Amino acid sequence: MRKVNNDSMSPPRAMTLQGAGGREPPAGPARHHTPLDPPSIPRFIKNFTLIRLYLLFLRVISYLHEASLPRARANFNFPKRPLVKLKATVNVFEFRTSTLFRDIKSLLVNAVVQLFVVAKCVVSVTRVRGCGCAVLLLLLSGLCKYSEGKRDDDLHIGGIFPMEGEGGWQGGQACKPAAELALADVNARSDLLSGFKLLLHSNDSKCEPGLGASVMYNLLYNPPQKLLLLAGCSTVCTTVAEAAKMWNLMVLCYGASSPALSDRARFPTLFRTHPSATVHNPTRIKLMQKFGWSRIAILQQAEEVFISTVEDLEAHCKKSGIEIVTRQSFLSDPSDAVRNLRRQDARVIVGLFYVVAARRVLCEVYKHKLYGKSYVWFFIGWYEDNWFETNLEREGLECTADQMREAAEGHLTTEALMWNQNANQTTISGMTSEDFRSRLNEALREAGYNIDGERFPEGYQEAPLAYDAVWAVALAFNKTMEKLEKNGLSLKNFTYTNKKIADDIYEAINSTSFLGVSGLVAFSSQGDRIALTQIEQLTDNHYVKLGYYDTQEDNLTWLDRERWVGGKVPPDRTVVVNELRTVSLSLFACMTALCIAGILAAIGLIVFNIFHRHRRVIQWSHPACNTVMLCGCCVCFGAAIALGVDGRWVQPQHFPGLCAARAWLLAIGFSMAYGAMFTKVWRVHRHTTKPKPETKKRMHGWKLYTMVGGLLVVDVALLTAWQLRDPLQRRVEIFPLEAPRHHDDDVHIRPELEHCESEHNTVWLGVMYGYKGLVLVFGLFLAYETRSVKVRQINDSRYVGMSIYNVVVLCLITAPVTLVIASQQDAAFAFVSLAIVFCCFLSMALIFIPKVIEVIRHPTERAESGRGSGSGSAPADEERYRELVKENEELQKLIAQKEERIRVLKQKLAEREAAAADGVTQGTGAVIADLATATSDYGTSTNYTRSSRASVSDLDFSESYL
Repeated sequence: MRKVNNDSMSPPRAMTLQGAGGREPPAGPARHHTPLDPPSIPRFIKNFTLIRLYLLFLRVISYLHEASLPRARANFNFPKRPLVKLKATVNVFEFRTSTLFRDIKSLLVNAVVQLFVVAKCVVSVTRVRGCGCAVLLLLLSGLCKYSEGKRDDDLHIGGIFPMEGEGGWQGGQACKPAAELALADVNARSDLLSGFKLLLHSNDSKCEPGLGASVMYNLLYNPPQKLLLLAGCSTVCTTVAEAAKMWNLMVLCYGASSPALSDRARFPTLFRTHPSATVHNPTRIKLMQKFGWSRIAILQQAEEVFISTVEDLEAHCKKSGIEIVTRQSFLSDPSDAVRNLRRQDARVIVGLFYVVAARRVLCEVYKHKLYGKSYVWFFIGWYEDNWFETNLEREGLECTADQMREAAEGHLTTEALMWNQNANQTTISGMTSEDFRSRLNEALREAGYNIDGERFPEGYQEAPLAYDAVWAVALAFNKTMEKLEKNGLSLKNFTYTNKKIADDIYEAINSTSFLGVSGLVAFSSQGDRIALTQIEQLTDNHYVKLGYYDTQEDNLTWLDRERWVGGKVPPDRTVVVNELRTVSLSLFACMTALCIAGILAAIGLIVFNIFHRHRRVIQWSHPACNTVMLCGCCVCFGAAIALGVDGRWVQPQHFPGLCAARAWLLAIGFSMAYGAMFTKVWRVHRHTTKPKPETKKRMHGWKLYTMVGGLLVVDVALLTAWQLRDPLQRRVEIFPLEAPRHHDDDVHIRPELEHCESEHNTVWLGVMYGYKGLVLVFGLFLAYETRSVKVRQINDSRYVGMSIYNVVVLCLITAPVTLVIASQQDAAFAFVSLAIVFCCFLSMALIFIPKVIEVIRHPTERAESGRGSGSGSAPADEERYRELVKENEELQKLIAQKEERIRVLKQKLAEREAAAADGVTQGTGAVIADLATATSDYGTSTNYTRSSRASVSDLDFSESYL
């Protein structure tokens, strides 16, 4: 007898001859060779129990021999595909040593059964005496057929359950008991499978693809022949489903959500009752749109199921205009990835990982404070309800249960509906979903799980999927058997090379639709489960249902039960508030009050200057220049107020106009105020440097106006060119983020400061500063040169010089300092405005306070002699003064003529001295007469001159004034 040996078996021809499409190879002897079928045993030997008993013992010995350590060098001849990892070769030996004793135990039990049958046969023969050997053989044959009848009527399926392991998903802990419940319910139904019984052969894959492949090969290579494979865990299902097509085997996954499994070209024989993970992504996008989140981060475990899910999520985000700020992945330690999330200021984070990794991630989330009112976490919904507080010590986590609960509070989960939401609706099994829950809980209690303490095993949420998966298999087999019976065939005719029966099973599963404990069970064209998505939120350590989402209909049913930490929806980013830095309101009010006071004082002095314009103290200080200076001070005060007007009062679109107003007011005011003083000191300097006869000429006012007007013309030309070619615009200076004032983690302040700048601002400022600087320096020079000069025509020249000193010094200090502190709005405004106010007030005080005091001391006009200064401003006196001055000038001309005549006469007298006596005497008398006449005229003019000088001395007040 040839034994079936996994170690010496070669892969079937179907594996090498069939392609991905699963087409059956052409007919021929070689094509129908089936090395995986059990070896042919003669009919005669099968019918004798004693012989079979002997063969069973031989089989035990063969197993012992095959399982010896030297035989561990097995050559499994795995398909040369990337499906089976190198890890399989290591895990196979572990698997075989763990299953060896189970196989031996099964053989011994079969041997005991055979002995029991033989004993019954012997007892029956001894009671029936006289019967021949033929009767004995007939009885033995019948009994043996009876004992083997059940084996012929069994339909076998393979099961791969992840029961243990350190990582991944160990959902077999709850899914396997659920599958066993389904087997019992299916086999109890007489209307299913036409008397056949469905048997499950399973083993543990630990959610490792290599070990899962080893389990699959052992299920395939060891009899009985399997009709279908059940599998869980996405990584294992990927390996199993890609390889199973080579054996024409259907694979039904009860716990695999990888989007990659939806590829029909790669997995042509795969179905799954677990919805694809991509069904969560539209739900996540819908929630993000509902709460206004447009910026997210992704944290994933480096597994294919999560990689493909993230790729699908990225496509949905791109389509919906949602920004993915970062995508972090990790193998086992998520600490660096979580730290990077904090650096990227991630607030809405989608986490994709198995539950063991989820606990590690949550502990790191607690350590880095990525939870609370400022953060939203999306976790996978198929974790157990208490996943974040179990197995903490066993997995070596440093966080306590309380810390994990604190970090998990408020997170959202999305999961496909795995339990029928209508608790009173009867399913195909005759139970409601609550009935199934009760039966499952009882089975888990018997398995040693603390269900009453809400300590559910992993996979509890997916248990209905495993239960319905077995029902889907039973219904598909039942439909296939009905179809095969019409052709005189049965499922027992299925072999791994029988493509016809495999296609019938595929069509039956694809068309299966029934109401199960997980809801309506139906499959799409990709073999995916069609299901609704449920949204939950962890609140007070319990999951609360928030709503449901129908992907097919794009319908979100929301229950309005969400509750956020802090009472408001967390933002998707740190809210950056642009805060405009403006001048302090109190500072602006103070400076405005000072400027208004200065404007009022200047207006009062203008009135004073006009009202007393006929007083000599005002008249000889050029009241027109004083008025111009006072007007310039008013304009400068207005410019100081304009410098404090900012974005608090002016809209951004009107800000360029404010910038232009500042430049024009300051430039024009400076030229008027400083220009008037500059003109005075210029006239004093000219008075001291020109010839003496010209100093007696009267100064005309139009010359003073011409100089001030020239300065204004230059200002207007420069400002006009600046405004037309490169106008001043609003430029915003942005400062680094600042911490919130009210300790709100969601808000950061981004300070902004408005400036008036143009594209070539430096060039224009250089031209303007250069021009003004030259005027300042030249004025300073003239003031220094005339510091000790006293001129009656400009009686306040010394005070004008002192004002120029102050203006020059303050301007030379203010201009560069302002450029340095331009980013400090309060300091810059205070410095510039104080400089303007100080210059204007000081200039007005120096020039006008002495005049005001003089007018107060001498309220009426009076004549004074000597050095005293006259007072009084009657119009008649002023008119008399002008007449005397005119008369004095005429007398001076007459004196000059007489002096010239005397000189000529003296010359003639000298020429006639040598003349004769007679002639001399006569000539001398004539000359004396002429000289007497000239002297008489000179005396008259002298009297007038003295009178005129006396009048002038009455008006000579400048010395006492100065």
